[in-house]
Amino acid sequence: MSENPGARLQHLFEGHRLTPTQRRIAHCMVRRAADAPFLSSVELAELAGVSQPSVTRFAVALGFDGYPALRRHLREVAPAEPAAADGTYNAYQQAVHAEIENLRHLAALLADPEPVERAGRLLAASRPLPVLGLRAAAAQARGFAYFAAKVHPDVRLLDEGGSMLADRIDGARRAGATTLLCFALPRHPKEVVEALAYAKESGLGVVTVADSAFAPVARHSDLLLPAAVGTGLAFDTACSPMLLGRVLLEAMCDGLPDAQVRLEAFDVQAAARGLFAE
Repeated sequence: MSENPGARLQHLFEGHRLTPTQRRIAHCMVRRAADAPFLSSVELAELAGVSQPSVTRFAVALGFDGYPALRRHLREVAPAEPAAADGTYNAYQQAVHAEIENLRHLAALLADPEPVERAGRLLAASRPLPVLGLRAAAAQARGFAYFAAKVHPDVRLLDEGGSMLADRIDGARRAGATTLLCFALPRHPKEVVEALAYAKESGLGVVTVADSAFAPVARHSDLLLPAAVGTGLAFDTACSPMLLGRVLLEAMCDGLPDAQVRLEAFDVQAAARGLFAE
């Protein structure tokens, strides 16, 4: 059975780092897969709600000389007859399945637990523990810090950039920090790369969760743990980095002898204060 046009387009886009505007064009083409090889750049721009130059830049980002070259390619690979819709996935389902594949890949990497266990020991030993994440990675850093604070005596969240960021790294180092944990996701802010370089110069070890072992932060990381992001929607999906963060929490708890005591104490306080509805 031949691959359906939408899936063929999705495969064409995979592996390319596209901007949100370019992904909007890609999604429009997937939705109009049967028509895509015959649309002009102006027509595609109108359908996607973007400018015509954005369509040209999109084609170049895919490795073509321009949009006409992309359209010729689509016409060459278009099936003679439309494939049956039965058994195929729409763009939203494809994004979910891509994330499932990312999670499978993460599971395969975790078959060797040594890097995560080593990272957990480093995080547990750092007092305080600075946790850095800016822009797209801020949510990952914040989630990790929220749970880590239940078992670690001193977690310092660094989720805002600016001139104070280096000061806060200095403050953590002076207070005794030995390791900084960084969540780094695309598009990678230069400020994160600069912050990690500064942390290294200050004597901190750096553990990084990033979307790729080849991310710009790699050269400033002592231990980089990769977890791919999904790129099938207009904005990246980060199920694997989030799950890897929870795995790191588990490994860190193994390095904190009083982690269970702290968790039980929190549960007692939460019950006494009526924090939760259940």
